[in-house]
Amino acid sequence: MRRRVRPLIMLVSTVVALSLAVPGVASARKYALGDSVMQGATRELRARHFAVDTSTSRQFADAPQIIRRLARRDRLPRKVVIHLGNNGYIDPADCRRAVNNAGNRQVFLVTLKVPRGWRRTNNERLRTCARRHGADIIDWYSFSRSHDSWFYDDGFHLTSVGQRKYARFLSRST
Repeated sequence: MRRRVRPLIMLVSTVVALSLAVPGVASARKYALGDSVMQGATRELRARHFAVDTSTSRQFADAPQIIRRLARRDRLPRKVVIHLGNNGYIDPADCRRAVNNAGNRQVFLVTLKVPRGWRRTNNERLRTCARRHGADIIDWYSFSRSHDSWFYDDGFHLTSVGQRKYARFLSRST
């Protein structure tokens, strides 16, 4: 009989682990999807009632599928913050799909402060996407660009001061 119980326990453990893949999504008021920039501020964002889903080097192309999966499972809060595009060019179609997959939720697109050749293009694409598809812009670039102490030497990953400023800014902007 023990052999039958063990697989059942393993199955239940696996289901629980999968349902908790994004900690706090079910109980959070806001959902934040991002890359390593946002990852640095995870603790501060969670303290401000965000469910935080980050991955190092995440591309904007990942956003539509992640948002669709959570929306279909009714695990996506009413407010969705997307801060992606630091790791390469944003395809406008991916932005459109991400916003549309959120359904009737309020989507916020965060502008980039990354010192790379694609920053300007991506920020323009984010603004265009927001305007065309009913999302809102959180202008992190304009808010943060003159605060060098908020960033490590790479110019975009957040110091501890930057993490607090970022979390507060996103919270107040949503």
